[in-house]
Amino acid sequence: MTGWALANFADSLLTVILAVWVADLTGSAVLGGVTFAMLGLPALASPFLGHLTDRVSRRGMLVVAYMIGAAGLVPLFWVEGPTGLWLIYLGTVIYAAVSYVTGACQSGLLKDTLPGSALGRANATLSMIDQVFRVALPFLGAGIYVWSGMRPLLAAAVAAFLAAAILFASVRVQESRAEPERAPYGKALLAGFRHLFGTRPLGTLAWSLTVAMAAIGLVNGVAFAVLDHLGVPAAWLGPLTVGQGIGGLAAGVLTPRLMDRYGRVTVYATAIMLLGGSLVPMVGDSVALVVLSQPVVGLAVTSAIIAFVTERQTVTPPRLQGRVATASQVILNVPSVIMTAGAAAAIAVIDYRWLILLTVLLLLTTGLTTLRHLRRLRLPPTGTT
Repeated sequence: MTGWALANFADSLLTVILAVWVADLTGSAVLGGVTFAMLGLPALASPFLGHLTDRVSRRGMLVVAYMIGAAGLVPLFWVEGPTGLWLIYLGTVIYAAVSYVTGACQSGLLKDTLPGSALGRANATLSMIDQVFRVALPFLGAGIYVWSGMRPLLAAAVAAFLAAAILFASVRVQESRAEPERAPYGKALLAGFRHLFGTRPLGTLAWSLTVAMAAIGLVNGVAFAVLDHLGVPAAWLGPLTVGQGIGGLAAGVLTPRLMDRYGRVTVYATAIMLLGGSLVPMVGDSVALVVLSQPVVGLAVTSAIIAFVTERQTVTPPRLQGRVATASQVILNVPSVIMTAGAAAAIAVIDYRWLILLTVLLLLTTGLTTLRHLRRLRLPPTGTT
C-alpha cells in the first residue's frame, strides 16, 4: 500500500503542471494543450503492456517501470527554454505510461494476494488514496511551481518513483504462474477485450461504462462554457474538482458496505443513475447548486468505478488480469477523450445545455438498462460470489 501510495503521488503530481510548464516556456496555449495528448498517448500501447504483465513477474515489472519513470524525468532538470520541448514531451509519454503499467500490475497482484471477499475494500482503499492526492496535489503543485519553479516538483516525483521501486523490490509476493501461451500473438493480445465484453454480467458493465465515459466526456468538453454562463472565472474549475475529490473519499468508505449488501452490479448501476441526476444543476443558473452537486458527482463516479473494478477482478483468471485491466483503461479514457474534443467543437453551434441534457439522458438510460439486465440474469443479491 505504501509503494502504491508513493507511485500514485509521483504519477499525479505533474499531470497538470507539465502542461502549464510547456505553456509558460513556449508562450503557446496550443503547445501546452498538446501535453495532454502526450499524457494519453500510452493508451495506444496498453494492450501490449497488459499482455506483457500477464507473462512476467508483476512485482518485478513495477520495479522496472518506476525506475524507468524516474529516469525519464531526470533530463527535464536541464530544460531551460522552448528548445527542450521535445524532452518534455518524451518525458511526459514515459511518465504517463507508468500509470498504465501500475493499473495492469496492481489488478493481478491484488487478485494473487487477497481473497475475493477483500477485493472491494482493497479497491476502495486505493481509491481513497487517489482521491486524497486529487484534493491536495493541485494546490500543492501549483504553489510550489509558482514559488520555486519546476525542479522541486521533478525532484519529488523522481524520489517517489525510486522509493516505490525500492519498496516493491523488497516485498515478497507469491504470484500466480504464467500459463503457456497457445493462442497466436494477435489473439492473445486482444484476449482482455474478449473477456471484458464477453463475460456476464461484466460485459454489460463494460458496455455501460463505455457509454457513461463518453457521456462524461461531453460534460468535460463544456465545462468552461458552464462556468462562463454562471459568470465565474475559469479558475473555479480547480476548486470544483476538489469537491469531486471529497465525494470520492466518501465513496471509498461507503461503497464496500453497499456492495456487501446490494451487490456490485446494483451499486454500479445506481451510481451511474446518481451521476446523471447530479449533473442536472449544470443546466441552471445557480452557482450554489453546481458547487453543492460536485461532491455527489465524485461520489457517483468513484462508486461506479470501484464496483466495476471489483467485479472485473473477481471474474477474471489471475493470468488474464493484466490484459483485462488495460482493456478497462482504454474504455475509461478513449471514449471520454474523443467526446470531450467533439463537445468542445459542438458548442460553437449547439447550446451547451442540450449536451448536458443528452448526457443526463444517456447516464439514466444506461443505469436502468444495467439494472434490468441484472434482473434477467437473476444474480445473487450480494457481491461476494
